[in-house]
Amino acid sequence: MRTLKSNTVVVKIGTSSLTYANGKMNYRRIEKLVMVLSDLKNQGKNVVLVSSGAIGVGVAKLNLPKKPTEVKEKQATAAVGQCQLMAIYDKFFAQYGQDVAQILITKYIIDNEHSRSNAVNTFSTLLQMGVIPIVNENDVISTEEIEFGDNDTLSAYVARLVKADLLIILTDIDGYYNDNPKVNPDAKLIYDIYEITDELKEKAGGAGSKLGTGGMITKLIAAEIAQKDEITTVIAQGDNPEIIYQIVDGEAVGTMVHGKRSE
Repeated sequence: MRTLKSNTVVVKIGTSSLTYANGKMNYRRIEKLVMVLSDLKNQGKNVVLVSSGAIGVGVAKLNLPKKPTEVKEKQATAAVGQCQLMAIYDKFFAQYGQDVAQILITKYIIDNEHSRSNAVNTFSTLLQMGVIPIVNENDVISTEEIEFGDNDTLSAYVARLVKADLLIILTDIDGYYNDNPKVNPDAKLIYDIYEITDELKEKAGGAGSKLGTGGMITKLIAAEIAQKDEITTVIAQGDNPEIIYQIVDGEAVGTMVHGKRSE
């Protein structure tokens, strides 16, 4: 068993965990995620959700054959998708008696001292009011974030803003392997990482799903960012959101990047 603090938990979920392979919304999984997060909230924990999916949902909503490549099309698709995504979350969370708030963040907000302070105050106030913040990159106006950003990295910065104890990154793989498990059947899951080295990053592989933007490398980078504030990160399979219970209870699932490096 692992020993974990989890008074404030940030959960990041990727597009591939929110949608089916055809891009349509996986409502069953979303509702289960909402149920688990609401249950954690009822336990007295502060909960923040960082959710990808706006562009993916927009693609499905507009019946586009594939994810757009031009920036202006990505922005328009994100605008449509973000609206529907929040409507879905609001409906499901309301069924479990939870209030939610949307927060859209750009890199400028993180980098600028004044706006970062405002963001910290907003998060703090929402959590004090018992509201669950739902965070996404502001893809509609931030071209840089669409081209180069990812919500894995964003989730790490959000974890630092809210002084989280635990960052959970849910993805379409069990965790970090020492080789690509889709290619090498002998690849082994690494359960504990204390320091993220260049060698680990080199083995992290390439991009994620056709609707998402990240891969394992972005999750390692996110964990490295979180580790600077001694925040523990767990990278785990998001097909069944109830795995969050196992993580919070300290079970050895997924890959844990320890908040404190080994001496």
